Amino acid sequence: MLMSEIVVLRLGHRPERDARVTTHVGLTARALGASGMLLTSSDKSVAGSIEGVVKSWGGDFWVKTGVSYRSAIKKWKEAGGVVVHLTMYGINMPERIGKLREEYRVKDIMVVVGAEKVPGDVYGLADYNIAVGNQPHSEIAALALFLDWLQDGKEFERAFEGGELMIMPSEHGKSVVRKQ
Repeated sequence: MLMSEIVVLRLGHRPERDARVTTHVGLTARALGASGMLLTSSDKSVAGSIEGVVKSWGGDFWVKTGVSYRSAIKKWKEAGGVVVHLTMYGINMPERIGKLREEYRVKDIMVVVGAEKVPGDVYGLADYNIAVGNQPHSEIAALALFLDWLQDGKEFERAFEGGELMIMPSEHGKSVVRKQ
């Protein structure tokens, strides 16, 4: 069963404070099945860090910076995609995940993840405002849980083509091999 595309839209980013967290949002998205990330920030260092990981570890994850969130969301919806905003104020994920999985079978999903204060219109622009618990939490953790639940664990079956390095799973120790 072929699923649709997942793209993460990262809202806000304070370069002096959020570079590491935004990079981790992108790395989590990449590792757990998203095909790319849109950043409202113009911080090229985040894109460069993620592109370096893609070069080393494979896959075709992309990053685009300096994106207008309103424009990106409107274009996504006009193309028939679904917009899911992860927020602690939303409906708890278990109540909507079945519907979202149905949508994901036939529609592309944009996952909106905030940083600083999320603009109020995002709540209205999103098709779904989803909470991973109604408590303050990390956007990285919320994204990881959402991507796992949405894909029902299938993201772990994904292969990362290309790249220079590959981990050989091992019960004890670390085993990384350089591809030929």
